[in-house]
Amino acid sequence: MTDRYLEFTHSTLGRALADTFGLPKPPILQRAQTAYLAQPLSEQNVLFGTTQGGELPQSVLAALAAAGATIRVVADHPALAEIKSAAAAVNASLKTEAGLEDKAAAASIFVFDGSGLSSVEDLRQLYDFLQPRVARIPANGRVLLLARAPADAATPAAAAANAALRGFMRSLGKEIGRRGATANLLEVGRGAEQGLAGVLRFFLTPHSAYVDGQNLLLSAPPKGASLPNNFVGPLSGKVAVVTGAARGIGAAIAATLAREGARIVGIDRPQEEAALGATLAAFDGYGLPLDITAADAPQRIGEELEKQFGGADIFIHNAGITRDKTLKNMSPQAWDQVLGVNLGAILRINDALLKKGFNDGARLVCISSIGGIGGNAGQTNYGATKAGIIGYVEAMAPLLAKRGGAINAVAPGFIETHMTAEMPVGPREVGRRLSSLSQGGLPIDIAEAVTFLASPLAVAVNGRTLRVCGQNFMGA
Repeated sequence: MTDRYLEFTHSTLGRALADTFGLPKPPILQRAQTAYLAQPLSEQNVLFGTTQGGELPQSVLAALAAAGATIRVVADHPALAEIKSAAAAVNASLKTEAGLEDKAAAASIFVFDGSGLSSVEDLRQLYDFLQPRVARIPANGRVLLLARAPADAATPAAAAANAALRGFMRSLGKEIGRRGATANLLEVGRGAEQGLAGVLRFFLTPHSAYVDGQNLLLSAPPKGASLPNNFVGPLSGKVAVVTGAARGIGAAIAATLAREGARIVGIDRPQEEAALGATLAAFDGYGLPLDITAADAPQRIGEELEKQFGGADIFIHNAGITRDKTLKNMSPQAWDQVLGVNLGAILRINDALLKKGFNDGARLVCISSIGGIGGNAGQTNYGATKAGIIGYVEAMAPLLAKRGGAINAVAPGFIETHMTAEMPVGPREVGRRLSSLSQGGLPIDIAEAVTFLASPLAVAVNGRTLRVCGQNFMGA
């Protein structure tokens, strides 16, 4: 559905009225127009800084250089000598930060490595790096902070300093979101450095346009997992299954996975067979019309995958329903239906396919919701399932890691779908504006996040839930 208000505020009259009355002016987001590129940052200036004693400069600089970025540094940066040493070790070129008059060389991406934070006083280095430049962060710019996970910190003071980046990042995201710029945080566990390259290619490019105000914990890739060495067509040769693939977010996920080279198996209800076929025809996908809650659904899926493809490398649990009523007025049928589709079917299918159907190294992605984080009145059944998914992926992560794979979740915020189009105008407009980016997301935003988590780019991500909500003000 089109956001008419967003379009209006970018007209001459709409802009004037919004300025006069102090109304929000949602930015136009720059979304990815292509598949992943070999050097997605080839035309981007990235300003890089680090704390003294930072542990990640070599990994970050190597990743930025490989992505084609022009890496710039602050001339009087306290850790400049350390940055130069790290750059020399990985053969990365550095340039000095451009002057204010040189707009063509101005940074659009700001990366700060806080992994050396060990005290409250050290946080001043973060302030000194970003405060003089925050007004110059352009439309659709990126701020990405890196830190060690507080649990890995050597002292309580270091844990406090690293955890402080979470609140800093979320607050900064709400300051710069009106420009379509985003702020995010990567907490890099020991051994996860080798997985940074793929993660940076998601967070620093338009593939993550609607991901804002999020901190993502990275962990050491599981034994046997393949590290990405070719970022073009990262899913080539993979078989990916998508439930609820006929329309909306599911259709967008299927198309985006196919864009990156995957062969798609689309599943949806038998009554959606025509729509499913139309969606899959665009990329020669394979359709499997069935009810995922049927008693024999796991067996049928497993048998079909083995027979047609020899197993699945990717499985996206997207199918979901709502049956909204306050708990007082909710029928047992409404409770059972939502629990069965949104959570029960996922567990049953995975249990079966882990025995036969998933290939070693399989990556699973489940669709949760911010409704499972912040809760919504009238959605106790839905909220229970979406919170259950978050707990489920955390618990299942070690099992998938033993097989060289991973399981993660994506939690969408307000997304422009046929369901939100049917909302009354008032609640719909409120839902759109309750985020730092002041607009609803699009199905492609969810599809991009799912594709990232389903690919080797996210080899260091397992058991996590990534919110794709434009930094929605509901929930953490």
